[in-house]
Amino acid sequence: MMDPRYQRPLARIPLVTALLLGLLATWGCRKDKPEEPLQATAGPVGEHGVYITNEGNFQWGNASVSFYDKVTQTATEDLYGPANGGPIGDVCQSMVLHGGKGYVVVNNSGKVVVVDPGTFVEQAVITGFQSPRYFLPVGDDKAYVSDYYAGKVAVVDLIGNAITGHIPCPGTTQEMVLHGGKAYVVNETRGEVHVIDVGTDAVTDTIVVNKGANSIVQDAHGKLWVACSGGGGTAPAIKRIDTQAAAVEASFSYANSANNPWRLRINGTGDTLYFLKGGVFRMAINDPAAPTSAFIPADGRNLYGLGVDPSDGNIYLADALDYTQRGVIYRYGPDGSLQGTFHAGINPSGFCFK
Repeated sequence: MMDPRYQRPLARIPLVTALLLGLLATWGCRKDKPEEPLQATAGPVGEHGVYITNEGNFQWGNASVSFYDKVTQTATEDLYGPANGGPIGDVCQSMVLHGGKGYVVVNNSGKVVVVDPGTFVEQAVITGFQSPRYFLPVGDDKAYVSDYYAGKVAVVDLIGNAITGHIPCPGTTQEMVLHGGKAYVVNETRGEVHVIDVGTDAVTDTIVVNKGANSIVQDAHGKLWVACSGGGGTAPAIKRIDTQAAAVEASFSYANSANNPWRLRINGTGDTLYFLKGGVFRMAINDPAAPTSAFIPADGRNLYGLGVDPSDGNIYLADALDYTQRGVIYRYGPDGSLQGTFHAGINPSGFCFK
């Protein structure tokens, strides 16, 4: 089975094979949840909720963005299509809210779509990317965009909605965080974290972690945590970085297995980590050792996305099912109790809280 943390589902399967898989899924797909009618956007989305980025299938152009309203407890499965008269593109990777706008990264379409976060009407499209992954605002009018294949991070002017430069980072760049006037960018293939001065747009340092570095968060003490799936002689691990020393100060390793840590997230108070490793694992930032058992077991589900609401600590889990039918989102309380479920689009993977 393909390890989904390295690329989108079906991304490395030939298109003909993907089409056959789609037909097979239509004839005899797994039905974990009853099919419900799709909901269209009836008006502006609520003030409190979560956007879900649904990757769709590589080269099928069926990506979408869903929204769950926490007040009404209802889900809208596609915001962009009804608001703009067509799909958002191919492989919806991630979304960020900044300056009253929504920035949606559409990976295989090589673009960032700028939308009104309330109506989801398109306001602009930023193009010129090769395979964009994540969007990081580093100022009121400037952002960085990581890239899977380009070997560089794009510098984007948010006034003109255009790429104005690039920062060389050979390898595959993934998630990023901003801390102390510097952007920290994980490099999956090289097993490194690049430190970029956001004033000069230049790499000033590189911190070696482990291969397969895929996600990064900042805790309440300003420490950075990186999830690494391992490879190339390095073990799967969670690494803690001291930004003052620009070095790893603690390492929590796992033996190589079919399930290695990825989708690292942190709660709103910055004291508890969550990550996927088959199921959901939970770890306090002051724990002396990595957790060995799941906080929320996978229970046969294909868990593909994880988000933690910073306002209430609720945990959102995305089950991609068989990668061809609509995914299911599970909501859990901070204590691990199941609160409810709802459908999203195909291959839900990212969460953006409003």
